Amino acid sequence: MLPEQKQRVIALIEQALAGLGGAGVPVQLERPKVESHGDLACNVALQVAKALKKNPREVANAIADALRVNPAANGLIESVEVAGPGFINLRIAAAAKQEVVRVVLRERQCYGTSSAHAGEKVMVEFVSANPTGPLHVGHARQAALGDALANVLAAQGYEVLREFYYNDAGVQIENLARSVQARAKELKGETVEFPETGYRGDYIVDIAREFLEKKTETARDGSPVVASGDVNDLDNIRRFAVAYLRHEQDVDLAAFGVSFDHFYLESSLYADGKVDAAVRAMIDSGMTFEAEGALWLKTTEIGDVGRPGEKMVDDKDRVMRKSDGTYTYFVPDVAYHVNKFQRGFAKVINVQGSDHHGTVARVRAGVQAAAKSLGVAVPKGYPDYLLHKMVRVMRGGEEVKMSKRAGSYVTLRDLLDWVGRDAVRFFLVSRKPDTEFVFDVDLALAQSEENPVYYVQYAHARICSVLQQAASSGAALDEDGALHVSLAALVNPREQALLARLAAFPDTVRAAAEELAPHQIAFYLKDLAADFHGYYNAERVLVDEESTRKARLALLLATRQVLRNGLRLIGVSAPERM
Repeated sequence: MLPEQKQRVIALIEQALAGLGGAGVPVQLERPKVESHGDLACNVALQVAKALKKNPREVANAIADALRVNPAANGLIESVEVAGPGFINLRIAAAAKQEVVRVVLRERQCYGTSSAHAGEKVMVEFVSANPTGPLHVGHARQAALGDALANVLAAQGYEVLREFYYNDAGVQIENLARSVQARAKELKGETVEFPETGYRGDYIVDIAREFLEKKTETARDGSPVVASGDVNDLDNIRRFAVAYLRHEQDVDLAAFGVSFDHFYLESSLYADGKVDAAVRAMIDSGMTFEAEGALWLKTTEIGDVGRPGEKMVDDKDRVMRKSDGTYTYFVPDVAYHVNKFQRGFAKVINVQGSDHHGTVARVRAGVQAAAKSLGVAVPKGYPDYLLHKMVRVMRGGEEVKMSKRAGSYVTLRDLLDWVGRDAVRFFLVSRKPDTEFVFDVDLALAQSEENPVYYVQYAHARICSVLQQAASSGAALDEDGALHVSLAALVNPREQALLARLAAFPDTVRAAAEELAPHQIAFYLKDLAADFHGYYNAERVLVDEESTRKARLALLLATRQVLRNGLRLIGVSAPERM
């Protein structure tokens, strides 16, 4: 049922409870495990019976009686029954279930959205690929999850900023530059020893060739980076290669339908003194010590850094500054997240691979230590993390591990070329992030109900086809007209199931935002498509009887709108023909 209807039922039960002396007791409603038991179940009588010094079933019967005689329940609650030791089972009136059609058609693209978090800022940082090569399937999963999560959060009223963090100050960038330099020398006919830690994909040769041709790329700040063509100018090679690969990543992300509001360079943390400031703050907090020529952070003493309900304590203290004077990789991460908080983002979500799991506790601990010294009240468990596991790609029944261009991994561009944007986005969102995912290319191309994206998009196209048939026969019904038709004919079990599924959409979006679980939208869409296809295969929509035909067309219009709304959240199109 609709969220506002559920709240009305809860209010009625709370009113009945107050009459028994149980005011202030929280009431929760659940779907009964057995469908025949009704639409909603409540166990509050079991919870309050002892405090009221009554038998739970006696309390349940008293609540049920109060609901039956309450005029505010008319048109909302059809019947109330008491079962077992004191469970209250409720059946919702048919008219109340049917009301979802009007709500959807009235709210249209806003159905499922909420202003619950209006005025709250949240940053979603995702992809954040090093500019050392093409985006791989792991980045693709991050892009799909991060973008869908940002959409879901925005649908709950959050002011969302999408950020991409470039690690452009590490050893990998040096390896990139030396790899391009070696290939450029080879292209000039020199014999060189290729770096042992170099990048060996064909794209390195492409960069080297363009460098020798003195091409121009654009840096992230918009300034031109002109290749000098001098194979001994390592600094110029580095800047050109980074600009080249950033541009290539931007092109692939644009093809994937993913954009960012802000790009942040790791190098700026050093240039602006933010890393040194964070280190000083951690030292001033008293949570560091020196040993073996290195500077350490007492992460074990900082204690629990988990979110509410999540205990997280680092298992050992961590080196911050090595004996050679360089910082370990989590130190700039601490500076970066302190900076995020100082920019006004009290809620931050990082979408990263599960290989980052080991760094979560030390980053959070570092942020807490630095914040303590800076006098900043950073909440425990900051930042949030959405960690995803690896993606395996299957094609023709065999695992694909290599990309001709990247050399050692399958790229986002490979997936887009093979199956297209919609299939890639839907597939990569359609599993819980913490589960490994097998991307079956052949399945993604299949036009069958086993292919989830095809199955969902076909539901939308099927509805469009029925509406076109109705228009051709002179029985057209648009959204405005559907608002005024009688829905009383929508009473058979398949119609009731479809109505219930439509009503569940707002709560699904809310839960996906609260639980950082964009896969719930994909799950929901598959269930909605299944309910629709089952209904379509069992019932004729364009029947002769006018009131039934109009009611069913209204139901299809509402279903089409919710399919569109859900697909939009995960960045997938809703085709009208397939």
